[in-house]
Amino acid sequence: MVRIRLRRVGRKKQPSYRIVVTDSRSPRDGRYIEIIGFYNPRTQPDTMAVEEDRALHWLSVGAQPSDAVRRILGKTGTLARYERLCKGEALETLVQEAQAAASEQGAISPKTSYPPMSKEAKAAVKAARAEAASEEEVAEAVEAAEEASDEVVEDAEVADEMVEDAEEAGAAEDTEPAETE
Repeated sequence: MVRIRLRRVGRKKQPSYRIVVTDSRSPRDGRYIEIIGFYNPRTQPDTMAVEEDRALHWLSVGAQPSDAVRRILGKTGTLARYERLCKGEALETLVQEAQAAASEQGAISPKTSYPPMSKEAKAAVKAARAEAASEEEVAEAVEAAEEASDEVVEDAEVADEMVEDAEEAGAAEDTEPAETE
């Protein structure tokens, strides 16, 4: 079966991917039939480029995209154009539409917007996330304690009212004359 999937390229800890058409039995970075695009998750926003005519061709002859490639094709609009192709629209008009959308998007910078993270930086991010999580837990605990103290105050007020009512009732009993036998 023919698959459209990602092929990892780039340096260690700096991945970028080519969108390739390949036999499903080939290894991830192994032999491929054709390169139809690329994806770089390290830029802000992610860089995605697809050769629309070739992607539509391979989809029309039965190539199955992987989940990641399906998301990429959905974001670039290729899957929507493929559905329109299946309904009978001309390939040329769809390709022109895709080219207009790509030129409207602007130039793609090959530079990444952030460097790879060092081990120290990753540890700092992890510690900051843990601290933020513990701060949230502390805030939740404080909120729960405040609710509990409000309930205790309400219970104490009710108890005070009951004591006052009992004292008033006791004072009324003391002023009434006792029955003699």
